[in-house]
Amino acid sequence: MLDPNAVIDDFLQSHDLDYDQNDESTYLITLPGETKLQTHCALVIGDHSLSINAFVIRKPDENQAGVYEYLLKKNASMYSVAFALNELGDIYLVGRLPLAAISEREIDRILGAVLQYSDSCFNPLLELGFSSSIRREWAWRVSRGESLANLQAFQHLI
Repeated sequence: MLDPNAVIDDFLQSHDLDYDQNDESTYLITLPGETKLQTHCALVIGDHSLSINAFVIRKPDENQAGVYEYLLKKNASMYSVAFALNELGDIYLVGRLPLAAISEREIDRILGAVLQYSDSCFNPLLELGFSSSIRREWAWRVSRGESLANLQAFQHLI
């Protein structure tokens, strides 16, 4: 079996990703996105497995049932990770991989999956769980003549 730290170190260095290593077993990686500009992901090497945890979005302000239905439907078709809630209700992507399965190719797949799911689900989750806040923010910006550039994806809500 390959040394998991060596595999992860080699992958991160060869892909020029921004990361910190808190201790020998924990990597905190910043994945650059398009819709969600950054996804923070932790890879934690345990005794028997590698755990993957990535913050997606905070607890929805409204329509929690709609948000959870969306997440459960997405979970059915996802690779290696699934949406989950923490004790505060914030939404994460989580997964686990046996240490024997760690390879640069598998790390690439997992981080790619985390980035793709986080990025592609970000705006739908905002729309489902924060539409009232988006409408208030839009009205406030219009009243002050502020830029609406980063709210254009939600113009249909107004």
